[in-house]
Amino acid sequence: MRWIHLCVVVLFAVAIIVFVAQNSAVVTMSFLRFSASAPLAILVALGYVLGMATGGSLWSLLRRSIHSSQLPKVPDR
Repeated sequence: MRWIHLCVVVLFAVAIIVFVAQNSAVVTMSFLRFSASAPLAILVALGYVLGMATGGSLWSLLRRSIHSSQLPKVPDR
């Protein structure tokens, strides 16, 4: 099983290296009045990291909300 995980990691690493090599052109991204010029691979990686952060936060919020809704209610005194 360890070899399968290692092969998957190696395949992803090779795919990332190929992506970076093929997408090294500088592009400009604009949002509202802010614009940034960077290689496409860097902008994609930044978008991926921001997506992981917001997705992880949302998942944590939903899980905590569901968990707290399943707790027994304490009656008021």
